[in-house]
Amino acid sequence: MRTRDAIRLILVLASVLLMWLIANMPINIQLKIKDTKDILGLLKPTPAHVVTPANKCGLSKECPADHFPFRIKSGAANVIGPKICFDGKIVMSNALNNVGSGLNILLVNGQTGEIIKAESFNMYAGDVKGLLEFLKAIKPGTIIIVASYDEPATNMNDEIREIFTRFGSSMIKSVQYRDNWLFIGAEGIEEKSPFEKHLKNAQDTNIYDGWPEMIEMDGCFPKKI
Repeated sequence: MRTRDAIRLILVLASVLLMWLIANMPINIQLKIKDTKDILGLLKPTPAHVVTPANKCGLSKECPADHFPFRIKSGAANVIGPKICFDGKIVMSNALNNVGSGLNILLVNGQTGEIIKAESFNMYAGDVKGLLEFLKAIKPGTIIIVASYDEPATNMNDEIREIFTRFGSSMIKSVQYRDNWLFIGAEGIEEKSPFEKHLKNAQDTNIYDGWPEMIEMDGCFPKKI
């Protein structure tokens, strides 16, 4: 058998095995996959703390010297967790085992880019007191990065939404059950952040069974000098 044929056979067998594994997942975590390439891309592991090339975090162009490059992805249904790349380094992901269902929040020093804290908060069964204490302790000049996973809104109250609005969110008041939400803002920001995405959980548009498709956002966030 030629090498090319052998490689093709291996790829076919791998795809069949992957789809079999998905089909045999418990029903509450099965995905309705439209394209095998989608799930193959989602399941591709990212080595811990990988620094990307010159175009940091996979951006098509370099950021100005007074900006931080970033790329963030929400979770996919309740199976694949979110991923946050900041200033050329993957800092939250499944591979790092530091993401969870609900809201995944990264705090960064707005001047130096130093990671302050990375936490996840369960918004379905968790106690929101911990999230409120976390948000209220954020100091001025801190960059806040948020990626949702699975369910971000069941226990989200008006006080939490108001705090995120103060950080620059213009969409948080519309985030509901199983929606996908990405956001980057800052404590002390003087206007609405342009870095925000929100995708509704809607049966007629969901790509997965009961969840919308994963969303992604990248760009250059200004340093808080």
